[in-house]
Amino acid sequence: MSSMRPGNQSSVSEFLLLGLPIRPEYQGVFFALFLGMYLTTVLGNLLIILLIRLDYRLHTPMYFFLRHLAFSDISLSSVTVPKMLMNMYTQQPSIPYVGCICQLYFFILFGGLDNLLLAVMAYDRYVAIRHPLYYTTIMREGLCALLVAGSWIISSGSALLHTMLLVQLSFCANNVITHFFCDLTVLLKLSCSDISLNELVLLLQGGVFSVLPLAIIFGSYIHIGTIILKAPSTKKLLKAFSTCGSHFFVVSLFYGTLVGVYLLSSSWDSKHIIASVMYSIVTPMLNPFIYTLRNRDIKQALECLSIGLKKLICQ
Repeated sequence: MSSMRPGNQSSVSEFLLLGLPIRPEYQGVFFALFLGMYLTTVLGNLLIILLIRLDYRLHTPMYFFLRHLAFSDISLSSVTVPKMLMNMYTQQPSIPYVGCICQLYFFILFGGLDNLLLAVMAYDRYVAIRHPLYYTTIMREGLCALLVAGSWIISSGSALLHTMLLVQLSFCANNVITHFFCDLTVLLKLSCSDISLNELVLLLQGGVFSVLPLAIIFGSYIHIGTIILKAPSTKKLLKAFSTCGSHFFVVSLFYGTLVGVYLLSSSWDSKHIIASVMYSIVTPMLNPFIYTLRNRDIKQALECLSIGLKKLICQ
């Protein structure tokens, strides 16, 4: 299983993914469960993308960002879940070295993109509450495209940097990954090279990707709360809830589950695996339900789509 590559002393040609810590007798149940969750994620987010594309009432900055978040959620789940399901079904947990590096790159890319898009959407909600009369002027099409493009570029750059640093490392005897996908922290532990630079970059970029989006989100909601408290009224509260409710629920789910997992779980390995499941599987699956059930515009677009399909079938 060993092979030589330029720049490395020695490295493995494939890794073994141990997957989730599930007993063999429960493998079939969890396979069906995760398959159902993945299909729900893909179909639910594709529905949101389709509704936003077809309904002109949803051609606003908020839904422009939501469309990209839905695509990012589909991609984040698709990076890890299909491979995990295939390994559970075939009982062959191997993944090629190149496949592992690609999976790592896209996981960092879409994980970072989710973070940044949630921060951009929080700023968008702040502008909608703070400057309702000038909202369309401030959040013009060019600025929205620039914010999304910037999120893509930053996430891609971060993923590329981590990936390029990782491929410089050597992997010697141990090729067993105690995870269900190629996680960066686990891969660094397996390396037999000096990983001090990788850890430094991981610490710095991890801090930026965690602190900066959270600071923008909390800052936006603190300002929104301040605006409401200056002149509290039922009308303002209802408007703020209808404007920010769905995004607030998604942010709470995205970050709240991670905090809960790390506070309640005792083992570091189990914390990391459970957090990854919540981050890459559960949250992307629930986002379409939150935006569909708690959003009047999406519900109206869904009703119009169903009416149109009925008319088409009747014809």
